[in-house]
Amino acid sequence: MQVTKAVEELLRKHSINPDSSIDFDVNGELKVMTFEQITQSYMQASTESQLLFYAALEKSLLSGTSGVETFFEGMGKLLLMAQLSDNFEV
Repeated sequence: MQVTKAVEELLRKHSINPDSSIDFDVNGELKVMTFEQITQSYMQASTESQLLFYAALEKSLLSGTSGVETFFEGMGKLLLMAQLSDNFEV
């Protein structure tokens, strides 16, 4: 099964709404990312990274809803840090 489909199925199985969102304050500017956006960003990475994302999501589900929220918050922060570092000039 394709990893993207497996992630979608895992979220559906645990009644996690992919339209749920997390707010981030980036230098005083509000950035909102949905679970779907975060997932799709990671699904564009290598197969190995996709599998790591899936395994980490699966593990976070063992902690319940708060574990899933913490997981997506952390993954969103990583995406934002990568974006900011790409824009950073010395």
